[in-house]
Amino acid sequence: MKQDRAIRTARDLVSAGLLDASRLDEAEAVARKYAIAITPAMAGLIDRDDPDDPIARQFVPDMAELSVTPEERADPIGDLTHSPVEGIVHRYPDRVLLKAVHVCPVYCRFCFRREMVGPEGLGTLAPEAMDRAIAYIAGHPEIWEVILTGGDPLVLSARRLEEMMVRLRDIAHVKIVRFHTRVPVVEPERVDEKLIAALKASGKTTYVAMHANHPRELTEAARAAAGRLVDAGVVMLSQSVLLRGINDDADVLAALMRGFVEMRVKPYYLHHPDLAPGTAHFRVSIAEGQALVKALRGRVSGLCQPTYVLDIPGGYGKAPIAGSNVRVVGEGEYVVSDWQGGEHAYPPVGSRGD
Repeated sequence: MKQDRAIRTARDLVSAGLLDASRLDEAEAVARKYAIAITPAMAGLIDRDDPDDPIARQFVPDMAELSVTPEERADPIGDLTHSPVEGIVHRYPDRVLLKAVHVCPVYCRFCFRREMVGPEGLGTLAPEAMDRAIAYIAGHPEIWEVILTGGDPLVLSARRLEEMMVRLRDIAHVKIVRFHTRVPVVEPERVDEKLIAALKASGKTTYVAMHANHPRELTEAARAAAGRLVDAGVVMLSQSVLLRGINDDADVLAALMRGFVEMRVKPYYLHHPDLAPGTAHFRVSIAEGQALVKALRGRVSGLCQPTYVLDIPGGYGKAPIAGSNVRVVGEGEYVVSDWQGGEHAYPPVGSRGD
């Protein structure tokens, strides 16, 4: 079925044939808490005859999202702990996140910022808040890299993006600007000459980290969009989340990583799923993840190997967990070492921290 507009409500899902009418009330209950959006590009990939379709699982709401486990938390990676001013997360010394917008072209059902994004979320930074965020970056000479995230920064117009990049151009100590986005995959038509020019307007070295989780997402249109970016001198990286029922299979992961490399996108991070509320049905164990990453070693090129990481709950940063950064201390219980040598229980001890 060809979808000519974005799906944004539970009723839209029924009309598009992506949800049985008998589940409308359930989907509306989920939608009251977590936003829905599916672009035509993604809706067109869904096999409506497959109840376990891996694309549908990423975007179509499920009642399981309303079941919250004790270890889950509203801010699972501790953004707010490291936010000195609105819109900035300064977790590591040499880089900051700049969260200019909290809107996305699609809303992933496993999103770690799901309580901050969407029409009812934190929205777009007001001009005064953006001024304070840029001033913070300018006032901290240790900041070498600025990472535009959110939300998805590429939902902004080329004009708005260019304005931000021009302001970063004047901050001499910032050398790298990176964008985290799903747009080249889920809305590839947005990646046009104006958008690419805006991404490069800072005059800094520009990286784009593109998020995709299943090889079917790497359509010809997505490949063309990535190609336009790379041909323009933008360096492309990948990000994926390891998700039960979507890519927790060595052959699927191998196809995904090979697809990235074929697109001139370097596999970067394979994220262990975060402890976001209502996402337990997506989570694999660390042991399962380690086994999958080990299986990749023997079947795909070194070019295709991502770094398997866990964002340690509480804001302690990312830790590679394929090997020595994690140790088992009990049944389903681990201790993870952070980048500064601290050790942390996973899952965290105690109840949900919201």
